[in-house]
Amino acid sequence: MSEELFKKVVSHAKEYGFVFPSSEIYDGLGAVYDYGQNGVELKNNLRQYWWKAMVQLHENIVGIDAAIFMHPKTWKASGHVDGFSDPMIDNKDSKKRYRADQLLEDKIARYEKDGKTQKAQELQLGLDQALLENNLGQLKSLIEQHEIVCPISGTRNWTDVRQFNLMFSTEMGAMAEDADKIYLRPETAQGIFVNFLNVQKTGRMKIPFGIAQTGKAFRNEIIARQFIMRMREFEQMEMQFFVRPGTQKQWYEYWKEARLKWHHKLGLGDSKYRYHDHVKLAHYADAAVDIEFEFPFGFKELEGIHSRTDFDLKNHQELSGKKLQYFDAELDENGKPYGNYIPYVVETSVGLDRLFLSVLCASYKEEEVGEEDKKDTRVVLTLPPVLAPYKVAIFPLTKKDGLPEVARKLMDELKLDYTCFYEEKDAIGKRYRRQDALGTPFCITVDHESLENQTVTIRYRDTMQQERIAMSKVKEILAQEISWGKLLV
Repeated sequence: MSEELFKKVVSHAKEYGFVFPSSEIYDGLGAVYDYGQNGVELKNNLRQYWWKAMVQLHENIVGIDAAIFMHPKTWKASGHVDGFSDPMIDNKDSKKRYRADQLLEDKIARYEKDGKTQKAQELQLGLDQALLENNLGQLKSLIEQHEIVCPISGTRNWTDVRQFNLMFSTEMGAMAEDADKIYLRPETAQGIFVNFLNVQKTGRMKIPFGIAQTGKAFRNEIIARQFIMRMREFEQMEMQFFVRPGTQKQWYEYWKEARLKWHHKLGLGDSKYRYHDHVKLAHYADAAVDIEFEFPFGFKELEGIHSRTDFDLKNHQELSGKKLQYFDAELDENGKPYGNYIPYVVETSVGLDRLFLSVLCASYKEEEVGEEDKKDTRVVLTLPPVLAPYKVAIFPLTKKDGLPEVARKLMDELKLDYTCFYEEKDAIGKRYRRQDALGTPFCITVDHESLENQTVTIRYRDTMQQERIAMSKVKEILAQEISWGKLLV
């Protein structure tokens, strides 16, 4: 059922203008997608929800927009040049390439599905140990022991496991022979770290404080799958919170709890979220946890919270030769200033595309409606009203008798504050169904009675209830129902 649901969500996303395969007329480009006219509205609204929660509601967090291109030494200092890689394995018969850890994770999932719990647990322990020790030989051994076959060729004719760097490289310069090798950024965090002093000094920021940004990142994934879950071009929303050394665990726990509460406010179901503590820590971290979401294909990472220590700023200071320290004039327990130090960092990092997919999957509903003898199925996206691509749809009942003119006038009064959809075509029931499928929370119908007494019918998406209201009350009702405060407060 879950696989079938996911197929329906993917199909719905294309049919209703949320997500399209990129370059589809040329048969597409692997793991690259375009957001359609409704998808870009939902995506923008989700980005705004994050920005308001992280920046607008925090006096000590500010935002930046760093460039995608950065000096190549940036990625040397961050560890990406030497250590940003995945374990890769090829099947000699199909010539297909796979991530070794993903092959093993798929096998674990099959064991669990078949009720082979002990085998699944044993393989999970072996995988965790191999990843913890970065033991490529052990990964190959596990693949052989559990008789994992290539999905294409059906054979077990594997190469050795080797590391594959995920960064895209390109050249900057007018002449090929003079060009410098640079990289498309694999994360947005480093743009924050190299601007630490710029922001701290110009903003007169005091520890603790945060710097947030959203933007595109690029990773040459060995195998990308599950629609927009794992892509080669994606968008991150990250915040680096700079703290006094020794307080990082306290702030790590604070942001761990705060970020889960933020997700819960979306109303997708608290039981769909869980924490997953990292067994294998990244080279820069002393603590890390994922907030996972239950997608139709299982629990997967949605957001990461990491205690990054002083790794990034310290490495950038050493490689650049520029001091990246903070002077803390506050007094310690002995009455002395803390003085100069490199701050520690707690990071929150959420994938906007994955967040988009979680909202789409959880809000997609198929409901039986109508009388017993006339049952019908409606598809509806139960999006929070403030996130919906269109907030209100306006329908003249017919194309004549002055109804379109009244409907257009009402739309002109609303469109400055709300994204509005106008439609005259088809029976009113069909128009309602289309808006349900887009997640539009309110539909307003202008009919002949509207000409007589300046009233309209407002229809509520989730209950399908209809109410007759004065046209002058429309703005007031929408203002009450469509509010960022319902999510943020």
